[in-house]
Amino acid sequence: MSTKLAIEGGPPTRTRPFPSWPVWDEREEKLLLEVLHSGRWGILNGDKVATFERQFARFLNAGRVLCVTSGTTALEVALRALGIGPGDEVITSPYTFVATPSAAFLVGATPVFADIDPHTYLIDPDKVEEAITPRTRAIIPVHIGGCPADMDRIMEIARRHGLYVVEDACQAWGAAWNGTPVGAIGDLGCFSFQASKNINAGEGGAIAGNDLELVERCWSLHNVGRVRGGAWYQHEFLGWNYRMTEWQGAVLLAQLERLPEQMARRADNAAYLTARLEEVPGITPAAVDPRVSQHAWHLYIATYDPQEFGGKSCAEFIAMLRAEGIPCAAGYVPLNKSPAIRRALAEQRGQIAPWEEGEELPSLPPCPVAEDLCRRTVWFSQNMLLGDHGDIDDILAAILKIWRAVT
Repeated sequence: MSTKLAIEGGPPTRTRPFPSWPVWDEREEKLLLEVLHSGRWGILNGDKVATFERQFARFLNAGRVLCVTSGTTALEVALRALGIGPGDEVITSPYTFVATPSAAFLVGATPVFADIDPHTYLIDPDKVEEAITPRTRAIIPVHIGGCPADMDRIMEIARRHGLYVVEDACQAWGAAWNGTPVGAIGDLGCFSFQASKNINAGEGGAIAGNDLELVERCWSLHNVGRVRGGAWYQHEFLGWNYRMTEWQGAVLLAQLERLPEQMARRADNAAYLTARLEEVPGITPAAVDPRVSQHAWHLYIATYDPQEFGGKSCAEFIAMLRAEGIPCAAGYVPLNKSPAIRRALAEQRGQIAPWEEGEELPSLPPCPVAEDLCRRTVWFSQNMLLGDHGDIDDILAAILKIWRAVT
């Protein structure tokens, strides 16, 4: 094989695609046709969403699960059900999708970022405790990439300070901390079924919880303020239509059925990739706490050291790796630097009106670990872990080819 890099005109290491996503078969087709022919396309008269809610609750060992339209709405409804609103602060990670802090803004609260652990990419409990003020009402730990955050410390801090915990488990279906599935550890847990996710319905989300009264509040909020057993036009609270369709419920039933086998395959390939990466200087997989009894592997996250690759930036390395036929990404930007978050904060403070162009947006406190890692991170997506060890060998071959060429 030519050693000339593909980005310089040489042949790529890999020309065949990695396993495609989504995965589906006759099971999804059969269930979707059942919905079609039933004429019951909404959850108010269908049974697919309700069946999935029961099955997913058993899978999570949670008291109840409620399906909603997205992971974003799951977080918003969870915060509203806990009574969090204007004047309150919600502590979360700067290394997450924008939906996590957005949910706080959507209920009128203010997100506060606590920096992440430099080895795990997960929220640092010490930084959480430092961020608590008299206005703090909740903590949203994010199980990034499917790896559980330190729920022992987070729950202990929350109990000591009288705070709620809403788990952002949007990437962590089936992940477990010390044998307990995430999403069922805090007061409420939120999941996403968006198109890239390991359980995929195109869009959709869910709220899990063991406090049945709390989940019932979520049910009312997601169903325009109705109460169970009430009349159709009986609205006891202000709510929203965040109901999932029966089409999505049908797809999720089939997706959940094959999830355990896919989880096992991802875990095996992730372990193999971690072992192979020991051969490569400068690529360090994110650490996994030994108390993580199950990792969902939505993302395989690694830290890149440019000094080991001839000073090439992470962006240059990713471009070279893609040219070699290995799809990868840089991942998140630090949300404490996000213009959208800073603009929302300015609007909340009354410094600018919605959509108004502000000359200077407010700055948020630094999160140096997240800011540094966002410049040096490489992501491999979950579908890349659904193949075999030969697929992983190609990733390593491409990385080694680049390393040899630039050092």
